Formats: sequence, structure tokens, C-alpha cells
Amino acid sequence: MSQLISKQSTILGSFIAVVLIWSTTPLAIKWSGEGPGFMFGITARMVIGLSLLLLLSVVLRAKLPWHRQAVHSYVAAGTGIYGTMMCVYWGAQYIPSGLISVMFGLTPIITGVMAARVLGEDSLTLPKIAGTVLGLIGLIIIFGRGSSLGELGMHGAIVVFIAVIVQSISAVWVKRVHANLPTVSLTTGSMIIAMPFFVFTWWLLDGQWPALLPVRAVAAIVYLGAFATVVGFTMYFYIIKHMQASSAGLLNLISPVFALFVGHWLNHEAIDSAVWIGTALILFGMSVYQWVKIK
Repeated sequence: MSQLISKQSTILGSFIAVVLIWSTTPLAIKWSGEGPGFMFGITARMVIGLSLLLLLSVVLRAKLPWHRQAVHSYVAAGTGIYGTMMCVYWGAQYIPSGLISVMFGLTPIITGVMAARVLGEDSLTLPKIAGTVLGLIGLIIIFGRGSSLGELGMHGAIVVFIAVIVQSISAVWVKRVHANLPTVSLTTGSMIIAMPFFVFTWWLLDGQWPALLPVRAVAAIVYLGAFATVVGFTMYFYIIKHMQASSAGLLNLISPVFALFVGHWLNHEAIDSAVWIGTALILFGMSVYQWVKIK
């Protein structure tokens, strides 16, 4: 009995931790580039994250296979990490951090649609189609406030949406390879693949140690490398393993709302009615997509 209570407490604690990490990650991304530039912010984060993952692999004695199927999985995941993070970090310069989380709330829908087409999973039933349409309408409403976002803000929002698509493609690709690797191994291997691209891109676009390294930016980089990359990812997969998929899906509903409040509270980001309406439609659409069934 005590073991069951302890396990439930661990699951609940992990769930709360992931919500907090996911809710604060977009703002940390925004802050990490203020001063040193977004390319230094993302590259430094990945260096910290990979270093900790390698250390974790040694501590856990996790093997890092390099057979053909494993390498294919690392490339699939690593490509997604590079493409997604590049788009998110660039877009974060021009849009409120809360919007990043809201748009990533569409990930389960877009991934599900792609999986249905590519993997033959869960045919597109009427509720899934309705949920997809509601989510896209919400996105259109948010994009429709382009006049208040400004031209660069509109470009930033579009690029972040591209990041959502890239992440969804990567997830389906990894699932299609189906290498059945341990979480730590897959994460570490994919980071090893992605790291040279981050370093090369930083060298190509900047290549110099930043003249200004504000304390807030450094703290954000360390937070992203240590918590968002390592702790958040590990706890998320722990939740997936020990909770029902429908319950774990609540993460994608709760985090965007918290992220909007965090951005408004800590970064004084404006939240107008269009954002709230669009967010409500996206989250409602995701709820319909994930939970509504027709027998």
C-alpha cells in the first residue's frame, strides 16, 4: 500500500514538474537570446544538455547502440531537434512567449494526422477531423492579429508553426523506424547527431563569444540545458510510461494556459481577446481530437 502511494506521489510530482517546465520554457528561450543572441543561446543550451545526458548515461550505465536502425532513429530525432529548435529560437525573438506554447499545443493533432497518413494509425474519424478544423481555426484567429504582432511578429509566428510541423514529422519518422531504444539512449544519440549542426550554424552566423552576457540570459540558458532538456524530457517519458495516454494528454492542455500567464506576469506580454479566443479553440479542438469517440 505504501509503495502504491509513493508511486502515485512520484507520478503526480512528475506531472506537476513537467507542467511547470513546459510553461516556463518558452519564456526562458526568449530570455536566453537577449544579449548573447539566439544562436549562442541555443548552442550553449545544447552543449549543457548533451554534457548532462552523457553523464546520466554513464551513471545509469545506459548503452548507446550504433547499429543501423539506432543511427536511423538518432538521425530522425536529431534532425527534428535541430529544425524545431532553430525555428523556435528565431521566432521567439518576435512573438510573445505564451504564443509559442499555444501553437505547440497543436502538436498532438498534427502528429496524429501525419501518423494516420504515414503509419496507418487511428483513421481520421469525424471527431478527429472536427478537432483538427477547430485547432486550425484557432490558429487562423491568432494569426489574424498580425497587425498587432507587426510584420516580424507575423513572420515569427509562421516560423514557430513550421517548428511544430518539423517536430511532428520527426516524431512520426522516429516511430516509423521503431528502433525500440531506451529513452536516455535515443535522446543522447539524437543530441550527438544534432550538436555539430548547432555549432556550425553558430560559427557561420556569429562565431564570436558574446560581448554581453546578462545574468538573466545565463540563468535561462542553464535552466534550459539542465531542466528543460534533461529533467523535463526524462519526467515526460516517465509520465507516458505510468499514466494513461488520455491523462498524459492533459499536459498539452494545461501548459499553454500557464505559459500565457507566465509570459504576461514575468515579461509583461500583452494578451488580447484574439489570443484567448484562438487559444480556447485550439485547446477545445485538441480535446475533441483526443477524447471524443464515436462508437
